[in-house]
Amino acid sequence: MISLKNKTAFITGASRGIGKAIALRLAKEGVNIVVAAKSTEENPKLGGTIFSAAAEIEAAGGKALAVQCDIRDESQIQAAVDKAIERFGGIDILINNASAISLTSTEQTEPKRFDLMHDINVRGTFFVSKACMPHLKKSENPHIITLSPPLNMDMKWFSKHIAYTISKYNMTMITLGLAAEYKKNNVAANCLWPRTTIATAAVQNLLGGDALINMSRKPEIIADAAYYILSRKSSECTGNCFIDDEILNEAGITDLSHYAVIPGGKLFTDLFI
Repeated sequence: MISLKNKTAFITGASRGIGKAIALRLAKEGVNIVVAAKSTEENPKLGGTIFSAAAEIEAAGGKALAVQCDIRDESQIQAAVDKAIERFGGIDILINNASAISLTSTEQTEPKRFDLMHDINVRGTFFVSKACMPHLKKSENPHIITLSPPLNMDMKWFSKHIAYTISKYNMTMITLGLAAEYKKNNVAANCLWPRTTIATAAVQNLLGGDALINMSRKPEIIADAAYYILSRKSSECTGNCFIDDEILNEAGITDLSHYAVIPGGKLFTDLFI
């Protein structure tokens, strides 16, 4: 496994949830973390800001840079990348985590909600990747991980929420496209998706409340899976759609019970699996 010590990771949506869990996991390995997210004031329903996340990272022994960044705005993206380079001198890892969700049918999907999902999930992922790429190409072992699902054309994934599905699939296609385009530069680009629902504010507030939280795994399972992907040689690990528990099984971690919110309880399979 390749050491991540003193590498720099640019993580979108790192103020809470899965993004913050990945940040904290990588900080334990000595990775410098750029917390790129919108939240500078805490929303009681969501929790966390770029500053509170940065404080947790530094309390865990890591180095953090909190940068307010709305990835719908390419000028803010570039400013955040410039600050990361000024502070840490490079970018070795990009985690495309920021995402918007709305599981609405066609007739229930308002234009502003459609646009939000595509501006963040699709446009944001593309232009954050573009802005980081010149710096990733200079890294010894550059990696991109996008939190998006494997492509599956089964119509059941389109029938209930077309707008959300196509936005997430676009994130995956962007990532696979980057893997192909930048393979010559040894820039790895892979997708990562959970087997089960993950206990986040989105699951709590938008999908299923406490009942679904109790059938979910903790964000740490995604964080650990990301760590094992990033520890691989970028030249040998690219263009994949990984599932979290499969990565851990390959790493020899077969007992996943401690990741469950309720160990031994029933788990709810995530979308697109």
